[in-house]
Amino acid sequence: MPAAILFSGQGAQMVGMGLSLYENSPLAKDIYDQADEILGWSLKEFSFYGPEKELVETRVCQPALYVVGYVLQALLRENGKLDTVRAALGLSLGELTALAAAGALDFDTGLRVVAERGRLMQLACEETDGSMACIIDGEHSQVTDLCNDFDIEMSNLNCPGQIVISGEKSQIDAAVAQAGKNGAFRMVVPLNVAGAYHSRLMESARRSFEEFLADVPMKKPNLIVFANRTGETVSEPMEIKKALVEQIVSPVLWEQCMRNASTLGISNFLNADPAESWQDWPDESTARGKSQKSVNTTISHSKGADASFRLRHRNSLV
Repeated sequence: MPAAILFSGQGAQMVGMGLSLYENSPLAKDIYDQADEILGWSLKEFSFYGPEKELVETRVCQPALYVVGYVLQALLRENGKLDTVRAALGLSLGELTALAAAGALDFDTGLRVVAERGRLMQLACEETDGSMACIIDGEHSQVTDLCNDFDIEMSNLNCPGQIVISGEKSQIDAAVAQAGKNGAFRMVVPLNVAGAYHSRLMESARRSFEEFLADVPMKKPNLIVFANRTGETVSEPMEIKKALVEQIVSPVLWEQCMRNASTLGISNFLNADPAESWQDWPDESTARGKSQKSVNTTISHSKGADASFRLRHRNSLV
């Protein structure tokens, strides 16, 4: 049956991700070593050993998640596990990992794009005073009213019953306080993030990223890819670039991406999950056997779009 592979955005990171893959898979080691050479600094050091306060920085976290996601899909491909995959979907940053997995970007180019995206968004965070909060179990219209009342924006429509809001920190704090009083939502949780991602506060990053992306070589993907900005399929390089640029200041329509994938007959979703890739390898396994077992333990299988809404992407934001 047709399957899709899913890639996380910022928020899914953890210190130690990718270490066991690097130590036990020659393919993973080559990719990580190549990444360090491209970046000119040690991505391995931050990914494998932290500290966490460094790994969570946007400029570090985004390339770190791109590389571990790319490694996981490369190991799956090496072991013949992607034969039924017809689509690649990624949340926010993960959209770039999905494009690389689908051949629209080669690994090197994709990493350079992700690194620049992360750098520009880090600068935008430092130039503004933004924040985000997650709203659980509320109607879309209620969240819209809350955003209008406090001049903030919906940034992530992740799944049924979960919407993330983004904006000036003072306004987010006020909105969270008001939401707690009116009882319209089961829970409203301020998020520990560096800025107001997917909002107008990222406009400086959007402008600079548009200029950077203009000359980046890109091909048509060989898998179905969905744009976070619209929730629809996208295949022409110019349209892909436009969607990536607009995504920086626009809400991520993840729920719509997943529903549209389901309407295409995709019912099996494989989650390339960085949170599991640090697991210890069995001592008795050969290197290739270890790689196979690791891949099997790092992919979450879910049947149907509704089930896949509840994968770890619920923690991804950027």
